[in-house]
Amino acid sequence: MSNQQVIGIDFGGTSVKLAVVEGSELLTDVFRIPTQDFVGANPLIAAIIDQVKEIRETFPNIAAIGIGVPGAVDFSTGITYNLTNVKGWSSVPLRDEIQRLSGLPTVLDNDANCMAFAEWKFGAGQGYRNVVCVTLGTGVGGGLILSGEVFRGSTYAAGEIGQMSIDYNGVEGPYGNSGALERYIGNRQIAEMAAKMYEEKGLPVPEDHSPEGLAILARDGDEVAREAWRRIAHYLAASLMSTIYLLNPDAVVIGGGVAHAGELLFDPLKAKLKETLTLECFHHLSVVPARFGNTAGILGCSAMAAESL
Repeated sequence: MSNQQVIGIDFGGTSVKLAVVEGSELLTDVFRIPTQDFVGANPLIAAIIDQVKEIRETFPNIAAIGIGVPGAVDFSTGITYNLTNVKGWSSVPLRDEIQRLSGLPTVLDNDANCMAFAEWKFGAGQGYRNVVCVTLGTGVGGGLILSGEVFRGSTYAAGEIGQMSIDYNGVEGPYGNSGALERYIGNRQIAEMAAKMYEEKGLPVPEDHSPEGLAILARDGDEVAREAWRRIAHYLAASLMSTIYLLNPDAVVIGGGVAHAGELLFDPLKAKLKETLTLECFHHLSVVPARFGNTAGILGCSAMAAESL
């Protein structure tokens, strides 16, 4: 049923993005609702429903709604327990509320699972049965496709690669999990690491030492920036090595803003994985950039909703 027209809704800390999707194609521009303009769940849900009604005036054959949200989600009940970076959301029956108010079948899942589903269904993970997807941005998220299905775990919390430890004596994570990966390669942590590297060498810290700025500097031949990217790759490789030994996937798909560094990230990452993995785990493995950018969440939740029909 993937040729059905579906509304995909991707929640974010800055905006809620909506679009009409058919298969892997967006039929509309992305509509945006500023998240921070609303206090609590009900006013924002009402604004989403207003936008859905407006969309349906032009697309009367909408068959379902898919929703991807950051934070903890109970896939079976459609309850979101929190929204990352959004205040006032706790144990909200979001799926059932959107379904009740819109009259359309609705599916709700974690946004990293939606990204993974989009990449497996239409993108860089297409054709594989076992795929690990990683998103690198403000934090580090992950989604798993195992034996051709989204693997969510017993309480729908599987795939949290950013919380896996790469050093049991390392930086403490948000849950007391020392050495959590995202404490090393989240956007802010990368910038902090880079600034320290310049200072240790007695060099001025570049004005833009964000991941984007470091990529530009590295391509211009800045050795400190190039070393920063090698460190980032090695931190990520430490986590992926354990994940690959555990799951033996066909492919690792990496998306998010940090992945835009391209070969600066992927070349040392692949080299490190080759050093640390057995031939059985590495020789068939594809480590590839995600195909979709900011639309991955919309495409993924839409595809889930279409398949649910």
